[in-house]
Amino acid sequence: MSWLREFLSNVLAIAYKEASVLRHDKALMGAVLAQPVMMFLLMGVALSNKPANVPWVVLDRDGSAAARRLVEEVMATGTFLPPERVTGYEGGEALLERGKALAMLVIPRDFRRGFERSGAEVQVLVDGSDPLQAARVGGYLTQIASGFDPARRPPPSRGTDDRVRSRGPLDLRQRFWFNPTLSDREFFLAALAGMLLTNLCLSATSLGLVAERESGTYEQTLALPTTPIQIVLGKLVPYVGICYLILLFATIAPGVVFGLWPEGSYVTLFIVTLPFVLASLSVGVLVSALARTSAQAVFISVFFILPSFVLSGAMFPYQFMPDGVRQIGGLFPLRWYQIALRRIIERGGDLGDVAVPTLVLCVLFLVVLAMIRWRMKPRLG
Repeated sequence: MSWLREFLSNVLAIAYKEASVLRHDKALMGAVLAQPVMMFLLMGVALSNKPANVPWVVLDRDGSAAARRLVEEVMATGTFLPPERVTGYEGGEALLERGKALAMLVIPRDFRRGFERSGAEVQVLVDGSDPLQAARVGGYLTQIASGFDPARRPPPSRGTDDRVRSRGPLDLRQRFWFNPTLSDREFFLAALAGMLLTNLCLSATSLGLVAERESGTYEQTLALPTTPIQIVLGKLVPYVGICYLILLFATIAPGVVFGLWPEGSYVTLFIVTLPFVLASLSVGVLVSALARTSAQAVFISVFFILPSFVLSGAMFPYQFMPDGVRQIGGLFPLRWYQIALRRIIERGGDLGDVAVPTLVLCVLFLVVLAMIRWRMKPRLG
């Protein structure tokens, strides 16, 4: 057991040295405190895929009470601004091209008479430059139009969270699990901890070895009676503590402000976080070992951070990504951590539900650690 005591002693010595450096780095500590607050406000308040205040155009060629009733029902959803009236396709298309309208509703002639006979049709033109937004805006208009009945009393004003039900021979009733209101806020905040920790781990540790190399202390570090693995683990320990503080913030703040508390086990959340933090920190150290200058380290770390956010599924569902791209995203620790986060926070999962992501994160950590050991020379020369 003497080797274990010596191993832990060397790791803790390096950790104490690294913690002393961090304690005097006021700029880093300020960023560590400010970034979680900023990301929490953005994901909890600003970011949303739900359309709101949508500018739109109405081309009413019928001018009947039924046509006006249709426009009133669209406005009653609370999603759309008062419409811009045009007298022809050219005017509406011009507004769409200039980005002053996202949708155009065309009510044909004899709209009311069509209802009295066999049914009427309306046309919806939607700006498709943003596919997700176009799908939602077009879906709202299509649902309202398909369920419209001019003989029915106009519905009361509703908020944007209400769904317009379509009337027809088939009454389809949907029930959503885990996120019944389809809240974008819950989707984003469930992965808040993963995005914060990824950014911190890669940004902070990617400059560690490079800074020592540029300041001339890298050779002194290698000359210590420690192995490269002990040096790496010692440098990671202080950041692990900081990461758990950020995890507490990302868990408590959504609960206090928005009532979004984890449905699953807190112990499981803390357990699965450790291999993710170690894997992410190790990637940062690997970047620092590969880079020769601080500029190279920053560029390479951004090269890892941006694909992690895009390909992991934290911002966009990875299930919708094509084959090849989806598998590449599996190489990033954030992919597996956001899966575990959503299973714990939204689905009420326990350790058995996140066993596979936890195991994959452990494997990624060991693989990156082996690459660092290969890259770092244990002694000079």
